[in-house]
Amino acid sequence: MLIKHMKWMAQYKRSYESKEERQKRFEIFKENVEYIESFNRDGKHTYTLGINEFADLIKEEFLSKYARNYKPSSFQSSMSSSFKYENVKHVPLERAKCCYAHREPRTMRKNICHIYSGSCWAFSAVAAIEGIAKIRSSVLASLSEQHILDCNAAAEGCLGGRMEPVYEFVMQNGGLASDTDYPYQTSKGTCRVNVPSSLAVTITGYERVPPNSETAMLLAVTNQPVSVAIDSSLFQFYQGGVLTGPCGNIRTHAVTAVGYGTSEDGAKFWLFKNSWVPNWGEEGYVRLQRDIDAIEGMCGLAADVTYPTA
Repeated sequence: MLIKHMKWMAQYKRSYESKEERQKRFEIFKENVEYIESFNRDGKHTYTLGINEFADLIKEEFLSKYARNYKPSSFQSSMSSSFKYENVKHVPLERAKCCYAHREPRTMRKNICHIYSGSCWAFSAVAAIEGIAKIRSSVLASLSEQHILDCNAAAEGCLGGRMEPVYEFVMQNGGLASDTDYPYQTSKGTCRVNVPSSLAVTITGYERVPPNSETAMLLAVTNQPVSVAIDSSLFQFYQGGVLTGPCGNIRTHAVTAVGYGTSEDGAKFWLFKNSWVPNWGEEGYVRLQRDIDAIEGMCGLAADVTYPTA
């Protein structure tokens, strides 16, 4: 196990400030690896766990650092009360991520604040905007989360936030900058003057999917990617497969629903794009069980869902 820990440290370029800290982290790593290996040996689950770069963290540390940045608030928005997809009749049996042809999760290589998910809400909303822009114009735009973090006064930056202020900002600003014109930085910066040539992608509004309805969510995801608040307490070591419960309903993380389908063994699932490292999960994606008995869906996925309108 010690050799395994040393190889893991080399792989993820991890170092510790003291011998005491290194020993502490080794003990946590050892316990986590034993749990992961035991879970996978059991063979009774529809998903597998893996040893990733979160392997030297206890669960509470992981959640505190990487999964508590979506913050429901009393933000007053101009969100429409309508649901444009309520009368959709044709719902395919599956909708894969390729159907939106959105860019692969390069967002994972450049997340901000605590390295990973301090701005999950911005990544979730921007991915949804990229999706509707692609559907509307057939142009796959790579948009700037940094623009949101620097210039959106209604958001809380690295301290957390939610998706509605992102949509409000893009509407009021007249568009969102491209990632090329407003590239990612290693920290929140001063708002720059907008580059007119980069503001071609905008939205006309945004709506909420009727809460606690996976049926309504399906109608929306059939037509476009949507932003989802979720409980990510089971995500730490997820490697692949359809993630099943039991899961909580404390929604402190944000992801983007980009598809749905049924696995080879018959498990119905949602497909989400996450904003962590690309070697997490299924190349940055996670599949969660769909159509469970709880009205809020697994991990609360159907309780707080929004999307931009073109």
